[in-house]
Amino acid sequence: MSFDLATFATAFAVIFLAELPDKTMFASLAMGTRMRPLWVWFGTSSAFVVHVAIAVAAGSVFSLLPKPLVQIVAAVLFAFGAYTLLRGGDDEGEDVDAGRKVTGFWPTYLTAFMVVFVGEWGDLTQITTANLAATRGPLSVALGSLLALMAVSALALVAGRFIADRVPLKTVQRVGGVVMIALAVWSLFEAVTG
Repeated sequence: MSFDLATFATAFAVIFLAELPDKTMFASLAMGTRMRPLWVWFGTSSAFVVHVAIAVAAGSVFSLLPKPLVQIVAAVLFAFGAYTLLRGGDDEGEDVDAGRKVTGFWPTYLTAFMVVFVGEWGDLTQITTANLAATRGPLSVALGSLLALMAVSALALVAGRFIADRVPLKTVQRVGGVVMIALAVWSLFEAVTG
């Protein structure tokens, strides 16, 4: 396997632009307002590593999974994320860091991992990565795609932290919960409409 800079740059640009308006970016933003952003990023990045490896190694495997089932599981995970955000403390004096310490590393990591792991099955970026890997150097595609996905997640988490530092935690939690509910409804809609 050889590394090709042009293929790497192409994969990065295509995947970065495709992931920006994606539900995973919004889920990362929402999770980052309630949980420690770095821990969320570790979870999302780990899930992206698995997805890129799967897309590059066996690009068509995910198409065999029943997409409605995947969408229903994603909806349940988004609903759980909404519950986590909306159940936050009602203490007006609670500071942002105290709100983030509600869950530890492993619950945060596993929540972020599972939301992205399930939510990305059959996603445009996974399909695009598989298609690029089938026609270009897999190593360059894998590295470009992975870096793009991790960069979008980091960007969403930085935005989430910026918002959390300037807006009361209760407001951020409510908005994040509503976003996660919308993502759950959207996933159910996709499951039903196929």
